[in-house]
Amino acid sequence: MGSNGWVRQSILPSRNEGANCRGAIRGMENSHHTAKNGPPRLAGPLAGRHVLCLAGGGGLQAPLLAAAGARVTVFDLSDRQLARDRAIAEREKLEIETVVGDMTDLRCFPNRRFDLIVNPCSVCYCPAVPPIWAECSRVLKTGGTLITGFINPLYYLFDAVEMDKNRLIVRHKIPYSDFDLSPEERKRVLGDSRPREYGHSLTDLIGQQLAAGLVLSGFYEDGWALNDKLSSYVDVFIATRAVKL
Repeated sequence: MGSNGWVRQSILPSRNEGANCRGAIRGMENSHHTAKNGPPRLAGPLAGRHVLCLAGGGGLQAPLLAAAGARVTVFDLSDRQLARDRAIAEREKLEIETVVGDMTDLRCFPNRRFDLIVNPCSVCYCPAVPPIWAECSRVLKTGGTLITGFINPLYYLFDAVEMDKNRLIVRHKIPYSDFDLSPEERKRVLGDSRPREYGHSLTDLIGQQLAAGLVLSGFYEDGWALNDKLSSYVDVFIATRAVKL
């Protein structure tokens, strides 16, 4: 589907890691969770807390969390992305643990390991969401918090090529998968290197958090920071805060 610039800029983004790390130490005044606005601070105090930055490699979230005093583990499928975190941690003299792995399988972590999980917008790259929420619930301590961002499934209703031309034409059903497109159309529209996306239902995105033993305690919507046609009608990104019972 369409490009997703929010993936690496959501949930405490940073275009200038050094400056924002110093800002984090002064109280996280530069932090926000979605594409263009600064929403309510969903994370709460961070000093001394064990934090999992889930599918958050790339140096945009973990260094900020560590600079704010959290004990951070960043978990990502790409060691290349994690190398950015390691480089920034070394430059800023921060302690960050990096682990390579699939966000649907957190078996390398014991039960009740973390106080907080921060998951930038990334579940759109996973074919199934419920296993992610189940694993998050397992590794969270009782009373721990999951903060996650995801794309409003409405976004995936529309023809991506037409939407790039500022025309909103409903074409797809939800749940959506880029693999619903023919191989020829996938190659033409998405190319060979672009990650494939999935448009999940709200039942999976929110309802399955509840089914995993999490209780929703915060909700925020936002649109693209860019000139996006659909965002002029409806916010296309959602951030939630959930607490493990």
